[in-house]
Amino acid sequence: MNVLVVGGGGREHALCWKIAQSPLVKQLHCAPGNAGIAELAQLWPVQAEDVAGIVALARKLEAGLVVVGPEAPLCAGLVDALTAAGIKAFGPSQKAAAIEGDKAFARELCRRHRIPGPQFWTFDDLRVALSFLDNREDAPLVVKAAGLAAGKGVVVCGDNDEARVAVRACLEHHRFGEAGRRIVMEECLEGPEVSMIVLTDSRTIVPLEPCQDHKRVFDGDQGPNTGGMGAYSPVPSVRGRILAQIENQILLPTVHAMNREGRPFSGFLYAGLMLTPLGPRVLEFNCRLGDPETQPLLMRMKSDLVPLLLATAEGKLESCEAPAWDPGSAVCVMATSAGYPGEYGKGVPIRGLESVERSAQLQVFHSGTVRRATETVTSGGRVLATCALGKDAREARERAYAAMAKIEFAGMHYRKDIASR
Repeated sequence: MNVLVVGGGGREHALCWKIAQSPLVKQLHCAPGNAGIAELAQLWPVQAEDVAGIVALARKLEAGLVVVGPEAPLCAGLVDALTAAGIKAFGPSQKAAAIEGDKAFARELCRRHRIPGPQFWTFDDLRVALSFLDNREDAPLVVKAAGLAAGKGVVVCGDNDEARVAVRACLEHHRFGEAGRRIVMEECLEGPEVSMIVLTDSRTIVPLEPCQDHKRVFDGDQGPNTGGMGAYSPVPSVRGRILAQIENQILLPTVHAMNREGRPFSGFLYAGLMLTPLGPRVLEFNCRLGDPETQPLLMRMKSDLVPLLLATAEGKLESCEAPAWDPGSAVCVMATSAGYPGEYGKGVPIRGLESVERSAQLQVFHSGTVRRATETVTSGGRVLATCALGKDAREARERAYAAMAKIEFAGMHYRKDIASR
């Protein structure tokens, strides 16, 4: 069958890389894609958020399956539109995608169904939010834009003064536009973070392997939050009792809660968790695969991904066997443009890509790149990632960093401590 992947980031490059390996795929297409995806799939100049355009393209290509990667088109109802047109689509409906698109809804969902998470408060009025801070004991606090902010709408504040700055940035200065017109304040939890993703058709869940993301832009988890500076899988501390807690207290109850609220979730459900002394707690939900967690996950997945995607879209996930995993480790290191996650330039030539030998153990996944004449240039804040597989985390890490050392572009930045823990 013909498969269309929607999106143009590192997650979609990894999806295309994995989907292209399936014998079920006749032709692979991607809209809009990037310079790396162009080596695997036919690209089409249709933006992911162009719902009508994607539906028309899927019809034109006679796509047997459309795989929607990013959150924005999911929250805009792309899967609903494809399904209404009789086109098989992988991903949640618009109502279900609200679990990421509306952080206030996600927090209320957890409260209603007793899914463990931090204490929280929601505000859309600047004066009320500032009054809350004036009357609150001075303590760390997390301030979040309630809408979609490309992973950059979360500010961890050390005290109430920092929280006031973050609140004003959203409600007064509109730093995140519509996404920040409503905010969520949360108590600041302590402990290691872990990303857990399940594949579900709303009746059956297939947990994927645990991952750990690195959100802060600088080494030592310093600086502002980003969309992700690197990730690794598996997470040695997340197994046995802790894994059972996560599945039984968070993942299964969340899928059931969405069903009970008339928002059945089908697709990849992502839970960003904090492992506190009292047990796992939900930091955030996403309605799609994480980026850069997708890259190491799919490097480790030994099974064909396409039957799982197809069965999920058809509501027949119970008919599939759970995927097999490489017993080793995978490490992904992200390179970004100068200035990211703030303002950054584009169109910077990238050198050295041809010197990295690709294999089952090493890949370069593009995030923000385009082809211009005879060269590949930057087109985003997160530009590309090297992702390596090894018998353990040390070998995978050395492989990923050795590959990154061969690539360069002006202003290139990457963390030197990914998976060092």
